[in-house]
Amino acid sequence: MRVLSGIQPSGKLHLGNYFGMMKPALELQKEGQAFIFIADYHALTSVTEPRAMRQGTIDVALDFIACGLDTDNTIFYRQSDIHEVTELTWILSCVTPMGLLERCHSYKDKVAKGLPATHGLLAYPVLMAADILIMQSNVIPVGRDQKQHVEVTRDIGLKFNNVYGNVFTIPEPSIREEVAVVPGVDGQKMSKSYNNAVEIFGDLKEARANIMRIVTDSKTVADVKNPDECNVFALYKLFASDEEREAMAARYRAGGLGYGEVKKALYEKFETHFAPLRKKREELQKDMGYVESILRKGADRARAEAVKTLKKARQAVGLE
Repeated sequence: MRVLSGIQPSGKLHLGNYFGMMKPALELQKEGQAFIFIADYHALTSVTEPRAMRQGTIDVALDFIACGLDTDNTIFYRQSDIHEVTELTWILSCVTPMGLLERCHSYKDKVAKGLPATHGLLAYPVLMAADILIMQSNVIPVGRDQKQHVEVTRDIGLKFNNVYGNVFTIPEPSIREEVAVVPGVDGQKMSKSYNNAVEIFGDLKEARANIMRIVTDSKTVADVKNPDECNVFALYKLFASDEEREAMAARYRAGGLGYGEVKKALYEKFETHFAPLRKKREELQKDMGYVESILRKGADRARAEAVKTLKKARQAVGLE
């Protein structure tokens, strides 16, 4: 089984990235051949400062390795090092119906939020399809909000196979429903663009302050509360064991528990979980040559796969 996942270097990674994409992808390393890439081509739709792009790419590499990337077995690479992806994107564009792209909710949402309506933004799902199909991926771990893009990839891959023959493996999305959407401190989906995120490797004082300002209802300490409707509990349960979740939920339903106490418990879980990863990241930062060597090795291995798939696609359409 081949597992593929990518993440944009468009800002500091946060709990939404960690639980929605990173942790599931890292867990799937144990179940098959994993391909994980830094989606810098994709980030060009929103990052226009070259220095920010370079730093963001470095940060993502450091974050992933610190969080448990199996650097011996997982193929970890920069998207832009695999030039075959852009050629395949054009080939796939020629079988992709415009209506398929125009129906993508991500394009509409991003334009509504002020991003310019560029061809890159509209064609983003075709590039994503090329990322996935060129590695002959079987499983794509994504958040619920990205499920449509995997469905578009399936549609494009099936369309190509129907026209030119069976060149591509058709992938399946892997969504862990309990963490598909991680709430931000304001209750919306956690996102850098919403300014509601808790960074996984940011300043600890800032992280604590953000956790303490998570939006709750106005119930008093004495009131009975519903844990399933609480943003603080939604984040707490991502860190807690089954027994801890059940115990905290019982305290919610019994009354006598203040939101401030839960926020403090959440911060303790956050700090304890990321402390050893933070230390590892600091050590990695002192040896960027090692980090770059992992990306180079990953790019060599990824390109070997990409070249084989692109050759099949070129032959299928008559370019070879």
